[in-house]
Amino acid sequence: MTDQVISPLRRRMIEDMAIRKFASKTQHDYVQRVKDFAAFLGRSPATAKSEEVRGFRLHLASSGAGTPKINATVSALRFFFNVTLDRPDLAKHLLFMHEPRKVPVVLSPEEVARFLEAAPGTKYKAALSVAYGAGLRVSEVVSLKVSDVDSKRMMLRVEQGKGRKDRHAMLSPVLLGLLRDWYRIARPQGWLFPGQNPTNPMTTRQLTRACHAAAHMAEIAKRVTPHTLRHSFATHLLEQNIDIRVIQVLLETTTYCPRTPGRRAYLLSVPSPMRRDCADQATARVPRRRACGHLAARQLARLHSGVDDARGCGSIRAQ
Repeated sequence: MTDQVISPLRRRMIEDMAIRKFASKTQHDYVQRVKDFAAFLGRSPATAKSEEVRGFRLHLASSGAGTPKINATVSALRFFFNVTLDRPDLAKHLLFMHEPRKVPVVLSPEEVARFLEAAPGTKYKAALSVAYGAGLRVSEVVSLKVSDVDSKRMMLRVEQGKGRKDRHAMLSPVLLGLLRDWYRIARPQGWLFPGQNPTNPMTTRQLTRACHAAAHMAEIAKRVTPHTLRHSFATHLLEQNIDIRVIQVLLETTTYCPRTPGRRAYLLSVPSPMRRDCADQATARVPRRRACGHLAARQLARLHSGVDDARGCGSIRAQ
């Protein structure tokens, strides 16, 4: 979009978001939601009245908009009214909706095997295997670089994941082998999974389409998305009797239990869900309380006392 077609109001909102270092996707989504409100009004949203804001909220509900879209619109308009317009009185009718908690779709290990074998090409098989074998989000998978594969420490470096956090994810020997097969075929230079233009990474839409195609080819009736693989990763570790606190650390999420700041971290081994015989191990950080250690750490240490020595392989470029 050129500078000439950006209104002063929109420019100010974009500047307000830039000052707060909002992600580019968040900025785009917020602008789109405010545009929807302006289309509903038929004039500049700066001239909105309190009853019109309430009317727009009713319009969203009556038009069948889902809870995620409504909450995203509420977030965008709250920012627009409170920050850009400095009119908090307009935001009082904008309340978040409670999103019903649903049981996630989970694939069985056999379904995962069929699914990965049906992936349309080595690149997509490797990328979807990363989503499952390391429990990464789709945005984290497509953002991986060749240099993020650390085969000496058997880890994947995730830069600026959700919440703008850097972290490390587990890398099993089986997954490392798939990544090396992909590297020998394509020789990617920057992005591990480049898009049609090699200077850009594969898009999340590309990977999602490949995921749907693989599920169709594997004749899996469940609704499978890349995030389904992340749920399956956690569930299969739970079925291997891995403590749920350890799984939370691997996923870098507070879904299962709250954070426990101020505790020291120790490196412990966790069996990769890519193989269910517990032969391959990868590294995870598990908080401990004192010298005696966190209960999850002690349980995990008893389960897996040794670490698989698969770390002398060099890098992803090793043949």
